[in-house]
Amino acid sequence: MKALILAAGRGKRLGILSLAANKCMFEVNQKPLIEYSLDCIAGLEEVEQAVIVVGYRARDIMQRYGKNYQGKEIVYVRQDEQEGLVQAIQCARSAIGSSDFMLMLGDEFMANPRHEEFIAEFKRRDVLALCGAVQVADRNLIKKTYAVILLEDGRIARLIEKPNNPVFNDIMGTGNCIFKNQIFDYIPRTPINQNRREKELPDLIQCVIDDGGRAGIFYICQAYINVNSAQDLNKTQSYFAHP
Repeated sequence: MKALILAAGRGKRLGILSLAANKCMFEVNQKPLIEYSLDCIAGLEEVEQAVIVVGYRARDIMQRYGKNYQGKEIVYVRQDEQEGLVQAIQCARSAIGSSDFMLMLGDEFMANPRHEEFIAEFKRRDVLALCGAVQVADRNLIKKTYAVILLEDGRIARLIEKPNNPVFNDIMGTGNCIFKNQIFDYIPRTPINQNRREKELPDLIQCVIDDGGRAGIFYICQAYINVNSAQDLNKTQSYFAHP
């Protein structure tokens, strides 16, 4: 298995903050955001290599981490045109090869992540996609990622990207997913989101489900923040603040 870390975007919603740095390199508790993802995979025996998709200020990331991080080989893939998450996955197809892979976002933070158990669950279950999820007390947080509707047997029935009214349950999807390599076959079938004009992760997985494939969830952490705004960055910083 390989780890695919997406770190190409500038983060325009962060305004002038993103002019001087890729948002994945913003420091949280004296460590760049992307390093939290790298630390997660450093101790995983199942992950043989990290593939990092770079674009905006790519040199900053490549110079800092080079070709190895705590014993894990790093390979870089350049996404010259930032056209969304699914397109970034497609850019990495040659680097992933025939391997299954764990998707991670370079601009996310997880409290008490469980990636070793995540991989074990993927191996145990007959699914093409296993989505990392978190239970939230405030359902408004689901508006920032995607909603998950489950069948009685625990399989995913439907995913909804950034729902306006997340009333179904308290499950918030994250950017961490594990895929069998066949997921690449569904990228050409994935529709373009009419609002963002790009292909979205939930729609990619929904194509699998609509085709009769199996997808499930795994509760991967206690709290999840995908940093897309100054407010998100401050919230991540405050996690480490002492009373």
